[in-house]
Amino acid sequence: MEEGLEDSLAFYAFPNLDAWKIFSTNMLERLNKEIRCRTRVAGIFPNQDSYLRLVTTYLIEYAEEWFASRAYINPKFIQTLLLNAA
Repeated sequence: MEEGLEDSLAFYAFPNLDAWKIFSTNMLERLNKEIRCRTRVAGIFPNQDSYLRLVTTYLIEYAEEWFASRAYINPKFIQTLLLNAA
Protein backbone atom coordinates (compact mmCIF):
# COMPACT_ATOMS: atom_id res chain seq x y z
CA MET A 1 0.00 0.00 0.00
CA GLU A 2 2.84 2.37 0.80
CA GLU A 3 4.42 1.76 -2.61
CA GLY A 4 1.28 2.92 -4.47
CA LEU A 5 0.50 5.91 -2.27
CA GLU A 6 2.20 8.42 -4.54
CA ASP A 7 0.31 7.17 -7.60
CA SER A 8 -3.03 7.16 -5.82
CA LEU A 9 -2.65 10.79 -4.75
CA ALA A 10 -1.38 12.09 -8.11
CA PHE A 11 -4.59 13.99 -8.85
CA TYR A 12 -3.76 16.44 -6.05
CA ALA A 13 -0.93 17.76 -8.26
CA PHE A 14 -3.44 19.28 -10.69
CA PRO A 15 -4.20 22.89 -9.75
CA ASN A 16 -7.78 24.17 -9.89
CA LEU A 17 -9.13 20.72 -10.66
CA ASP A 18 -12.45 19.87 -9.15
CA ALA A 19 -11.25 16.95 -7.04
CA TRP A 20 -14.84 15.96 -6.25
CA LYS A 21 -15.23 14.72 -9.84
CA ILE A 22 -12.26 12.42 -9.38
CA PHE A 23 -12.89 10.81 -6.02
CA SER A 24 -16.69 10.73 -6.09
CA THR A 25 -18.46 7.58 -7.27
CA ASN A 26 -21.78 9.34 -7.89
CA MET A 27 -21.46 9.11 -11.66
CA LEU A 28 -20.66 5.40 -11.55
CA GLU A 29 -23.53 4.71 -9.15
CA ARG A 30 -25.94 6.57 -11.44
CA LEU A 31 -24.77 4.56 -14.43
CA ASN A 32 -25.28 1.27 -12.57
CA LYS A 33 -28.76 2.39 -11.54
CA GLU A 34 -29.67 3.16 -15.15
CA ILE A 35 -28.43 -0.27 -16.28
CA ARG A 36 -30.54 -1.95 -13.57
CA CYS A 37 -33.62 0.01 -14.65
CA ARG A 38 -33.20 -0.95 -18.30
CA THR A 39 -32.63 -4.61 -17.56
CA ARG A 40 -35.66 -4.77 -15.24
CA VAL A 41 -37.89 -3.38 -18.00
CA ALA A 42 -36.72 -6.12 -20.34
CA GLY A 43 -37.52 -8.76 -17.73
CA ILE A 44 -36.15 -12.19 -18.52
CA PHE A 45 -33.38 -12.53 -21.08
CA PRO A 46 -33.30 -15.62 -23.30
CA ASN A 47 -29.49 -15.84 -23.01
CA GLN A 48 -26.45 -13.99 -21.77
CA ASP A 49 -25.71 -12.52 -25.20
CA SER A 50 -29.03 -10.66 -25.31
CA TYR A 51 -28.33 -9.15 -21.89
CA LEU A 52 -24.86 -8.14 -23.01
CA ARG A 53 -26.23 -6.53 -26.20
CA LEU A 54 -28.73 -4.44 -24.21
CA VAL A 55 -26.14 -3.21 -21.71
CA THR A 56 -23.52 -2.56 -24.39
CA THR A 57 -25.98 -0.60 -26.50
CA TYR A 58 -26.90 1.54 -23.52
CA LEU A 59 -23.25 2.15 -22.62
CA ILE A 60 -22.43 3.21 -26.20
CA GLU A 61 -25.40 5.60 -26.18
CA TYR A 62 -24.36 6.96 -22.78
CA ALA A 63 -20.75 7.47 -23.89
CA GLU A 64 -21.77 9.31 -27.06
CA GLU A 65 -24.05 11.63 -25.10
CA TRP A 66 -21.42 12.21 -22.45
CA PHE A 67 -18.64 13.03 -24.92
CA ALA A 68 -20.86 15.29 -27.02
CA SER A 69 -22.68 17.32 -24.41
CA ARG A 70 -21.29 16.94 -20.89
CA ALA A 71 -17.58 17.41 -20.60
CA TYR A 72 -16.55 15.80 -17.34
CA ILE A 73 -13.37 17.81 -17.20
CA ASN A 74 -13.02 20.69 -19.64
CA PRO A 75 -10.65 19.65 -22.48
CA LYS A 76 -9.21 23.18 -22.64
CA PHE A 77 -8.24 22.90 -18.99
CA ILE A 78 -6.45 19.61 -19.62
CA GLN A 79 -4.64 21.11 -22.63
CA THR A 80 -3.50 24.04 -20.48
CA LEU A 81 -2.21 21.64 -17.83
CA LEU A 82 -0.29 19.66 -20.42
CA LEU A 83 1.30 22.79 -21.87
CA ASN A 84 2.30 24.01 -18.41
CA ALA A 85 3.78 20.62 -17.53
CA ALA A 86 5.97 20.55 -20.66
